[in-house]
Amino acid sequence: MKNKRKIVLYIATSLDGYIATCDDSLEWLFKVEGEGDNGISEFYDTVDTILMGKRTYDWVIENAEGDFPYNDKECYVFSRSAHKDNNDVKFVNGDVVNLTNQLKNEEGKNIWLVGGGELLLSFIKEKLVDEIIVTVAPTLIGKGIPLFKEDDYQLELMLKGVRRFNQFVELSYEVRR
Repeated sequence: MKNKRKIVLYIATSLDGYIATCDDSLEWLFKVEGEGDNGISEFYDTVDTILMGKRTYDWVIENAEGDFPYNDKECYVFSRSAHKDNNDVKFVNGDVVNLTNQLKNEEGKNIWLVGGGELLLSFIKEKLVDEIIVTVAPTLIGKGIPLFKEDDYQLELMLKGVRRFNQFVELSYEVRR
């Protein structure tokens, strides 16, 4: 029997638990002194499929310099409204669980759940996330878009590893089933 692909949340957060400011800025993140690319290239090589919400996709399109940064991966964008697929992404406006389970059962590498918060909440509530890798920046934002939205769920985790990239700390967890 082949191994199932894993859904891996790989994301950065401020020390007080925000993934962006209220106006979607990540400027605070880029002010922190890291080390190399802070492990993203190593992680990126372990995935061949990317999942993100429409708001995150819009941010990437607005802020990416040059080509779409994930054009070498299969990319799905989840949206509450219908959109036409393009050369870079397939838009999903349906059942998150069925598509995700279908993707997990296909041959391939792991699947990166990029964000954002609304999509992550639905994946957590449906118990679709297998691993969580959070890179913590030594910054306090005070308010903004929380990494984990308040709702009715619980998720038990097991610490797999801790790495340091200068001022960043990467925490790696496996979701307990």
